[in-house]
Amino acid sequence: MTDPRDHPFVAAVKPLIDAMGGELMAPHEARPDDVVLAWEGEDLLAVRLPQLSESLDHILAALERGHGVPLAELDRKSKQSVVRVLEARGAFSVRHGVETVASALGVSRFTVYNYLNRESAAKGE
Repeated sequence: MTDPRDHPFVAAVKPLIDAMGGELMAPHEARPDDVVLAWEGEDLLAVRLPQLSESLDHILAALERGHGVPLAELDRKSKQSVVRVLEARGAFSVRHGVETVASALGVSRFTVYNYLNRESAAKGE
């Protein structure tokens, strides 16, 4: 049998797992909270999902790569846009999410809350 990492299914899901910050492993290495993925009735790989706080760090790093500069160097409008993206992804439901985002953006928690409140007011909430 070929190495499971060479399987087309693994190649197809790997970008998604990488984007989530997950870790691929052999099915026999899976813990009870890991997700085992099967192909045609055979366990092919296991995925260890990151903790929520790790996911936030991963999302922030991806946003930084997308902007091409550290998030703290963005202008105010861009930082507000980042906060909107993070809110849509549930970043502020993570414990210390506001503090983590504020640190990454180089602003205070108060500023992040202002960005969030401004967005809510714009939506008419």
